[in-house]
Amino acid sequence: MELNKSIIRQIQAIISTAREKAIRSVDTERVLMYWEIGRVIFEEEQHGKDRAEYGKFLIKSISKEFQPQLGTGFSVRQLERYRQFYRMFPNTSALRTQFSWTHYKTLLSIDNQDKRAFYIAETVKNNWTARQLERQVNSQLFERLLLSNDVQSVLAVAREEKLPSDAKEIIKDPIVLEFLGLKREAAYYEKDIEKAIISHIHDFILELGNGFAFVARQKRLHIEGDEFFVDLVFFNRLLQCFVLVEIKTGKLTHQDIGQLQMYVNYYDRFEKQDFENSTIGILLCTDKNDAVVKITLPENNKTIIASKYQLYLPSEQQLIEEVKKEIEKLDQLTS
Repeated sequence: MELNKSIIRQIQAIISTAREKAIRSVDTERVLMYWEIGRVIFEEEQHGKDRAEYGKFLIKSISKEFQPQLGTGFSVRQLERYRQFYRMFPNTSALRTQFSWTHYKTLLSIDNQDKRAFYIAETVKNNWTARQLERQVNSQLFERLLLSNDVQSVLAVAREEKLPSDAKEIIKDPIVLEFLGLKREAAYYEKDIEKAIISHIHDFILELGNGFAFVARQKRLHIEGDEFFVDLVFFNRLLQCFVLVEIKTGKLTHQDIGQLQMYVNYYDRFEKQDFENSTIGILLCTDKNDAVVKITLPENNKTIIASKYQLYLPSEQQLIEEVKKEIEKLDQLTS
């Protein structure tokens, strides 16, 4: 007599769920343990007459006592982390049960309070894994959003205190595609980038921003006997509109902008429902002239966004240079 396969699947699901709960429970207890150790160290330090000297002595002494028995979790560096953890989150009510210690280690590396609050809110909202959080911090998501938004607006959207009213509140410039794993020395055609994006569609949606759902690739448009193809089509539930993505491996031209504007117009007239908002077009390019973009598009344009993409994580210096450029542009407009 053969065992019913549905029974096997049910039992497998029960085992899997129980294991996941056990792992989460262990992670939660570990986080609380590190927090408690940090609290004890911090409070004991406050009793020292010379706080700086006593603090160093205290941590070294604790490490010497416990590391031989319990391993690297009680190294001087780790004990300093636990103290920092308590000082950064002095109330256990601020701790998130869905965060592992690896999440918190990444957050501990962020000195800026607004920046840390942004990543906490985004992690909670999007249920980021520790790896996804680390990737977003390394790709400097917060700084990229600040290039076209103010801090309070970025934080309000992250905390869901307001819905984004402008695509630029959730779409970054530049967009970083290091997860595609493309080699630095190689040259790529647009179809190569597109194919790699489709192979990593989950990561690409995460990079695009909140609320995106994939709809189509190489979407065919019939216009009076002529055929055109939109590289990628998404729908954004927060903005309540279609989002069309065109990939250009060279510097952006006014012809590229005109082509995407035609695709956006087509979707607005023939695809979108009355209750949906106007279609947005994103041009991903390796380089662009912002002045050409502004002159080509209407002054009140909110539907076409030109965003540079880079295949590798930006360095801190690159982000500093981008911020300087934006500040210079603002100075020119106000002068």
